[in-house]
Amino acid sequence: MKQPVKLILFTLLTCLLATAVSAEEPGAAGKQAPVPAVVQAPAAAAEKPVEAAVTQPSTHLGHVDLARIAAESETGKAGQAQFADLKKKLQGQIESRRKQLEKQKAAIEAKLKTYTAEQREAKAREFQKKVEEFQKFGMNAEKELQSKQEEFSEKLFKAIEQASAELGKAKGLALVVVKRELLYQSSGVDAQDVTDDIIKKIDKK
Repeated sequence: MKQPVKLILFTLLTCLLATAVSAEEPGAAGKQAPVPAVVQAPAAAAEKPVEAAVTQPSTHLGHVDLARIAAESETGKAGQAQFADLKKKLQGQIESRRKQLEKQKAAIEAKLKTYTAEQREAKAREFQKKVEEFQKFGMNAEKELQSKQEEFSEKLFKAIEQASAELGKAKGLALVVVKRELLYQSSGVDAQDVTDDIIKKIDKK
């Protein structure tokens, strides 16, 4: 009789251990005690601000294309036309002086054999002085063009800056920046191209 009793006790112990292990397993706990709906409510509520942030940007900024403003605005076109006229004028003067130098050089070379050594030296010094004057004129012309370009750029940028400030206040923009390659933009930022609006404001003035 002892052997069947031991077998029955062993069987019961094995069943009890199996039941205890099953109760400690996460899967079993989930099956025996389902999570109430109330516990899931905070997770659903936490998702709502994220959706609001995606659909309603909190920061608005504008960006402008300086190249377009310079090429398309009346101020930009007028400045470029003035610069082109000055450049053409100076280039004409440089070309005229260069041709005069070539004629003088040809005239000296034609009579070179008839000159004495002293005359040749004097003519060489005279021609060298004219060459230096020509080079100086060319350098001054380049400086004048550069100064005019800087003056035009500064004037145009000030107009853009003023128009951007007015437009930014009117549209409620946090920033108005020069257009660059946009590497990252968060969902909370609304970026607008306001180049056309800036051109209109500049031209109106």
